[in-house]
Amino acid sequence: MQILGILAFIIALLLSVMLHEFGHYITAKRFGMKVSEFFLGFGQKLWSTRRGETEFGIKAIPAGGYCKIEGMSPGDSMPEGEEDRAFYSASSGRKLIVLGAGSFLHFLLGYLLLFILFAGVGTNQLLPVVSQVMKGSAAQSVGILVGDEITSINEVRVTDWYTDVLKIRNSQGKELTLGIERDGQDLIIIATPRRETIDGTDRFVLGIVSDVGLKRTGVVTSFKNAALVTRDFLNQSVSSLAKLPSKIPALWGQTVNGDKRDPNGLVGVVGVARVSGEALSSGQLSPMERFATFILIVASLNIFVGLFNLLPILPLDGGHMAVAIADEIRAFIARIRRRQRPAGIDVTSLTPITMVVFVILAALTVLLLVADIVNPVLLNL
Repeated sequence: MQILGILAFIIALLLSVMLHEFGHYITAKRFGMKVSEFFLGFGQKLWSTRRGETEFGIKAIPAGGYCKIEGMSPGDSMPEGEEDRAFYSASSGRKLIVLGAGSFLHFLLGYLLLFILFAGVGTNQLLPVVSQVMKGSAAQSVGILVGDEITSINEVRVTDWYTDVLKIRNSQGKELTLGIERDGQDLIIIATPRRETIDGTDRFVLGIVSDVGLKRTGVVTSFKNAALVTRDFLNQSVSSLAKLPSKIPALWGQTVNGDKRDPNGLVGVVGVARVSGEALSSGQLSPMERFATFILIVASLNIFVGLFNLLPILPLDGGHMAVAIADEIRAFIARIRRRQRPAGIDVTSLTPITMVVFVILAALTVLLLVADIVNPVLLNL
């Protein structure tokens, strides 16, 4: 089962990569740019087909993908008569849209997965179902049983037990009329909560323990909840990226010295795949809880990758966007000085910087790969 979970994650990751590149492809085509290749993977070509001017295909190393837009820099040659279709010939606004489209689709996919989670699968919540009745409690004295579902309190229907249970805690010891569903029958039980001190706080309780399980929410609430969780994931991703340099020494110790891996530390693709496999094979979770966990992992990964790609460093999309923005700033200054618009920045002139960043990212990737293999993160689900 763990192998199936890892395969499911790999497929989800490859589909995410395809969606990212499709964002670049569709916007570039929309603006009339020439797109010559759209490939999943790198290295030796395994299969390809041509549709119009674009070759689509699969390559041997499934470690990403790419969409080749012609004329990324002024030094690139274009077919005669198609010079205006080069990427570098487009306005800065169109460049930004094309470059940002991949990350946008990552964010959109993450949001849609979260919406599906809330509306279609459900999230773990307190349920108005009794899983335990405390001995000598008010609930036991009035005959509440394990398995009873509380459907109403004082004739008001229970819709969200997390908040509805406050009516019991804030009852001040007054009688409550409880609607109970037991084995398909509707019952009415009158119960009087008793005062107890829990964690230093006085509250009124019936003496029951609520069940926990998956619960779906309505469409409108799911749209809202998905947006809130997407925002939280974005904030967490920003925080993680800001702390990334400070976590590298710890990762080195975890890789070389065998220090215990921090589940909240740096984890590579192999590590995330292993965690996904562990989640989907967990005997402590129900099949739907496993599926919900998997959706949450893929959604959070897409949001993180989308944000990571926007970092203003080459060769990431954000680095190219930073160049386009710098071009517009230079053009604005030229207009103020009543001068001609300067030539666009040639990204090939920034190759030394790009290579330094590439080497750093490659080294970090290798370090994460080794750490995830020799000292993996374990969730013990």
